[in-house]
Amino acid sequence: MVAVPSTIDPMKGYIGWIVTDGRDASLAASASIAAALGLNVEHKRIAPRAPWSMLPSWSGLKPPSQSANGTLSPPWPDIAIAVGGRTAPYLQALRRVSEGATFTVLLQPPRLRYDVDLIWSPAQSRPPAPNVISTLTTPHAMRPRALRALKKAPVPEIDSLSRPLAILLLGGPTRAYRFDPIDLRRLGRCLRNLADSGVSFLIIPSQRTTGSLFRAVNDATRGARRILWTQRGSGSYWTGLAKADLIVVTADSASMTSEACATGAPVYVFEPEGDSEELKRFHAGMRAYGATRALTPLTDPAETWSYRPLDSAPLIAAEIVRRFHAARQPNARMGIPCTALWRSA
Repeated sequence: MVAVPSTIDPMKGYIGWIVTDGRDASLAASASIAAALGLNVEHKRIAPRAPWSMLPSWSGLKPPSQSANGTLSPPWPDIAIAVGGRTAPYLQALRRVSEGATFTVLLQPPRLRYDVDLIWSPAQSRPPAPNVISTLTTPHAMRPRALRALKKAPVPEIDSLSRPLAILLLGGPTRAYRFDPIDLRRLGRCLRNLADSGVSFLIIPSQRTTGSLFRAVNDATRGARRILWTQRGSGSYWTGLAKADLIVVTADSASMTSEACATGAPVYVFEPEGDSEELKRFHAGMRAYGATRALTPLTDPAETWSYRPLDSAPLIAAEIVRRFHAARQPNARMGIPCTALWRSA
């Protein structure tokens, strides 16, 4: 890990914009970095109309600017953080019209060349350019101190469950992972093995969790002590993660795996059949780091291991601070190599 400055709120007093297309995941990722910086934040939601809204984010085609209707208009912020390819044209325009006064940060795998100051990319995307940094996990809002407080806080419903307690984070089908009947039967055998070993469960589905996936999990854990949560509220979600002895997560979500690995608890990943090379590289990196292992029908819940919890938002924030101030130095030279923050010194 790179050293993270001990200064709390290193950019307190600076103005920041979060530019998103309105998706909750986009807002959460950018807000986590803005919070780590201590920025005074405004949320700017862009809403490109058809046909621009139907274009893939990697197309590079630029929709009309929204500056005219006041969505993006002066006074310009010190820092703007945007998520995803659909926001990139607006971020580039903001950098141009502010004449460099706004330091622009894009959270997006760099499939195209974006004219912004800094790009964060997941490590598995193999960032190619000097203005790109990467971390092993995706950023999230929870910090280690808050997790420790949640672990200690009494929650009778969860605390009444027997130990070991496993939290099960369910994703769902994607273009890469189908969760077909063979996958569901294999997941059922894995969970039945844990249940037969005396594990209790806190089961949290996501918006992508299908009825067939939920039924497979429900059937496999029937008879075990468990809580089935049908709503993924942020408070209950992080409380469950903080209190778990082990975590089981489906491989379709790098974000959920990243959040699980913020705890330092053993994380087991169930990987259905699929063909996502980026996610395969992500999970290989997590195993190499020592945070995760594969969930199998022979997994022993008594097995344990330790690793340094992964928390990428402060790492990204520290690099933004460094480059923000370097860019404002007279005759600054920004020939900074591509940086992998989880392994740099």
